[in-house]
Amino acid sequence: MSNSEKTRNPAYTPQEAAPSRRFPLRELLLFGVLLVAILAVYAIMGAAYSTRMLVEAACYAILALGLTIQWGYAGQFNAGVMGFVALGGFCAMFFSVPVNDAFWDTALPGEFGRVLLYGAAAILLIVGASKLDRLGVPKPLRTFIAVMLAVVLYLVVINQLREVTDAIENQAGFVGGLGLPPWIGWIVGGALAGGVGYFIGHICLGLRSDYLAIATLGIAEIIKAFLKNSDWLTRGTATVSPLPWPTPGPAELGFTLSRAIYLSFTAVIIAVIFFLLNRAYNAPWGRMIRAIRDNEVSAAAMGKDINKRRLEIFVLGCILMGLGGGILGTFNSLFDPQGYLPLNHTFLVLVMVILGGPGNNLGTIFGAVAVYIIWIMSEPLALFLMQLAVSFGEGAFGWDAPGNMDSRALQARVLVIGLLITMVLRFAPKGLLPEKIKSHS
Repeated sequence: MSNSEKTRNPAYTPQEAAPSRRFPLRELLLFGVLLVAILAVYAIMGAAYSTRMLVEAACYAILALGLTIQWGYAGQFNAGVMGFVALGGFCAMFFSVPVNDAFWDTALPGEFGRVLLYGAAAILLIVGASKLDRLGVPKPLRTFIAVMLAVVLYLVVINQLREVTDAIENQAGFVGGLGLPPWIGWIVGGALAGGVGYFIGHICLGLRSDYLAIATLGIAEIIKAFLKNSDWLTRGTATVSPLPWPTPGPAELGFTLSRAIYLSFTAVIIAVIFFLLNRAYNAPWGRMIRAIRDNEVSAAAMGKDINKRRLEIFVLGCILMGLGGGILGTFNSLFDPQGYLPLNHTFLVLVMVILGGPGNNLGTIFGAVAVYIIWIMSEPLALFLMQLAVSFGEGAFGWDAPGNMDSRALQARVLVIGLLITMVLRFAPKGLLPEKIKSHS
């Protein structure tokens, strides 16, 4: 239909002039290559090993989705993913492991509750002291009173708490769990991570992105240190295992089938999260978040509440990190506070988002699965190449084989991921599946 016919035809509507949607050739090619890689891993490593790898990759995909909405949607660089993952794992453990009768059948719960009441009363007193200026007390004097009261009450409460926790460790080992379904712990873990994220964001989101990264990194280490040193709560370095699954475990169905069912369960959760995030991204709320990211001054001039929206997106990302941490901890059937490492639970997630494309939910899922496969398979591949080189060297040059090839092959993971992120930043700085910017002109 020519332009003149369009203007003369009263039945013509602007929808007829809308451009056709682009054929997703790049997406199909990338996911096709990823599928071939997964099939190759199944053929080489076996079904049980490969299915376990896919379940862990799916859990990391949830973590990466949490980071991509913070960094990709709102431009917030969160360097403390590890802390929120640890909170999710702790809640999964605490709510699912059996009840410890050695703790609950004694007077220890009452004593512990009494200390918690002391702590709550101390917080109320400190908050009240911080409001003394409303009664006419000068602000410098108010601040001095609040600080001194906080120090004194902290020493009193922490002394009482140490007495109770020492008694718990001596008489019961640790407090145990609640014996509830694991999925309750996942939900509470997400809520706890979101609550901590709200506290952090309320204080730190006014900082520049580099200072926000430093703050979140420090708080993540504080969370890890607390969980590792609270033997009365988490058994510390002694770990807690096994953690029950919400699906039939290996004892009932065998490793391969039970892991496949867990993978299906996790895939459904990812599908729900993906659907909700896509709806939010294309909704007015999502366009407002991206407008704040792209030009904060213009968004503020349009009357948008910048701090409130940034806090919302930060809390939402933390909730997903806590949820993913709970699902991952349950699948591993182990809670080890010492096992949460910045390399594995922060930097690796960051690489996943960079590879897939910040702000692109589908690209983030692709990046999570692809990077985790590379992360896992780089060790056996490096070991194979080392053994091949050693065999050639022994036959041709009389070399002696090193005795620590396994540990050297393990370190190849870091080298491979470093090369990967360097190549991506050089040749595809926006990721393999960049965020699609739609024009609304």
